[in-house]
Amino acid sequence: MKQALRDVAALVARVGVGGIFFANGWTKLEDGLTATGAKFLQQGAPAPGAWATVTMLTELIGGALLIAGLGVAVTGLILFAEALGVFLVAPPLNLISLNELILLGTASILLAVVGAGRLSVDHMVVIRRRESEAADEFAADAEADRVLASLRDSDAPARQSKPAEDAAPRAEDVPSPMADTAPHPRPRTRPVKPPAAEEPAPDPAPVPGDTLVAGRKKPAPRGRRPSSEG
Repeated sequence: MKQALRDVAALVARVGVGGIFFANGWTKLEDGLTATGAKFLQQGAPAPGAWATVTMLTELIGGALLIAGLGVAVTGLILFAEALGVFLVAPPLNLISLNELILLGTASILLAVVGAGRLSVDHMVVIRRRESEAADEFAADAEADRVLASLRDSDAPARQSKPAEDAAPRAEDVPSPMADTAPHPRPRTRPVKPPAAEEPAPDPAPVPGDTLVAGRKKPAPRGRRPSSEG
């Protein structure tokens, strides 16, 4: 509620101060630069034609910007500097005009410090700028998340295929027999068993009447020759 009242008060102040500045500038424009320069000459201003031109443009443009609430901080400072310069160099001869000049300068610096409020073009520009910055940050975060997700997805198949690649030896890892020149111990060979000796065949059964003599067969007795006697 308090913020809403501040915004309304700032709007009323901007319209009032800016409207008076714009009306003074419009009056100078209608009177013409010659008549306005003559007034500044009566107030003792040097180069009255230049003062008439500068004050007319400042009051017209500055008053319109204050009413719209656009660049209030800078515009308020410029209008305050213009009112201060007129007060010091060519103060109005009329006391009412002098008091009006003092009040306009004070209100201008106050608006420059306090701000235009939320009911102004400045606030709309700030809101759009913040929304644009927030949208850019959100888009950047989403892009970063997408890149990280794609990197994780690309790393997963590589990790799964790595054990298979490690299991199979590569051709360059297999040592070449020609490249190995270090001495190696001679491999042990298992002794070959000699073939079992053939057992001698058993001798045939002895014939009756035969006698083995020292492992030899005794020859059969020779028959006697019949004697010639008889």
